[in-house]
Amino acid sequence: MARLEPGLRCVEEFRVEEEHTASHVGSGTVRVLSTPAMIAFMEITALHCAQRYLGEGETTVGTMVCVRHLAPAPVGVVVRVEAVLEKVEGRRLLFRVRAWWGDTLLGEGEHERYIVNTERFLAKVEKMLREKQEKETKS
Repeated sequence: MARLEPGLRCVEEFRVEEEHTASHVGSGTVRVLSTPAMIAFMEITALHCAQRYLGEGETTVGTMVCVRHLAPAPVGVVVRVEAVLEKVEGRRLLFRVRAWWGDTLLGEGEHERYIVNTERFLAKVEKMLREKQEKETKS
């Protein structure tokens, strides 16, 4: 299987639907692509990009997003999202992400993901939940 290496480039397309608008998600009052939805499109693209290079039982989790939203996009248009892997440092993956509507750059920035073992990651989350519940019951 090929390895995750800097320079890997993936592109996906998303149609802006009502549920992606700022007025729908509550991040604004207008019916245009919301910043949270644009970021989700970027994260999905990076996730899919990395996932095909991972082993059985592995996935990636998002740990950082630093994105500027530069222009609006209306409901119904197709947004093209690009994720380019810039750094691989052990389990840490750093992507340069960009989104376009036609030739208009909608947003750009960086997105960091970490490779995790899915089973161990979920076990850790369950342990944290139990510990917090026990702490709350003692309070």
